[in-house]
Amino acid sequence: MSESAGKPRLDHNVEGALWMVASAVGFTAMTTLIKYLGDDYPAALQTFYRQLAGFIVLLPIILKRRGAAFATTRPGILIFRSAAGTLGMILSFYAFQKMPLADANALSFTRTLWLVPLAALVVRETVGPLRIGAAVVGFIGVLIMLRPGSGGEFAIGWPAAAMLASSFLFALTITGMKVMTRDHSPTVLLVWSATLGLVMGIPGAIFTWRWPEPVDLALLAAMGVLGTITQGCYIKGMAIGDAAAMAPIDYIRLVFTVLVGVTLFHEIPTIWTIAGAGVVVASTLLITWREAALNRAARKVSAGEEAAG
Repeated sequence: MSESAGKPRLDHNVEGALWMVASAVGFTAMTTLIKYLGDDYPAALQTFYRQLAGFIVLLPIILKRRGAAFATTRPGILIFRSAAGTLGMILSFYAFQKMPLADANALSFTRTLWLVPLAALVVRETVGPLRIGAAVVGFIGVLIMLRPGSGGEFAIGWPAAAMLASSFLFALTITGMKVMTRDHSPTVLLVWSATLGLVMGIPGAIFTWRWPEPVDLALLAAMGVLGTITQGCYIKGMAIGDAAAMAPIDYIRLVFTVLVGVTLFHEIPTIWTIAGAGVVVASTLLITWREAALNRAARKVSAGEEAAG
């Protein structure tokens, strides 16, 4: 029987979009739990539980592959990447606890803007005026959201600074991943990230430790599992669909977090948040689409050279 006679297969972008929506739902549920548990469990302790859940999920792979799961020739970069990721997670959890969910989520998208200077400085990519201009416009959107007031202080304060720093650190981890994927498998990177992330999360957990109630323990475990599922759905969606088509769908997280913020936490987004988030989203989409176009052009050139050869 031919493939066309069987069960019809979804278009790859439609299938990828479904994975991206699932990622957005999981992310919203995770950040809701972060905020809900924030009064009793500090960001460092929540980060420990998140890392523990990720490690447990990967434990069967670690036990099965053992030494091969940790095979690397550049442990220094992996250690640095894990340290940046763990600190970035603590800062982002703190921001989600202290800020309106919509504001924190909008600022989290600035990691795409940070990737522009990092691509030029670390990966040595050629960054054209369009990408630079889009990044500058995006940071103007951040200023609109933060709206510097009298005395030079931001209206949102330290939590906003924490989220911006977190986005920069996550951009560093993404840049490091680009470097390491040249000669490391995704599984090795995930195993190192989960293992080192758990180890590096222990000190913060010790200083903020409290024994959770059974219900809280279940919610903390759910938060950690949701984080792992969210990451998996995002990677799956981006792998199946075209990056330029998937990127806009990821911003549905803004809609979900606004709805949850209004419904559960009585957080009404300000006009400044909406306007600034719109500028940030537009600029990051432009950067994503531009990079996708450059990648397609590079693949065509490579294919042409192979055909000529």
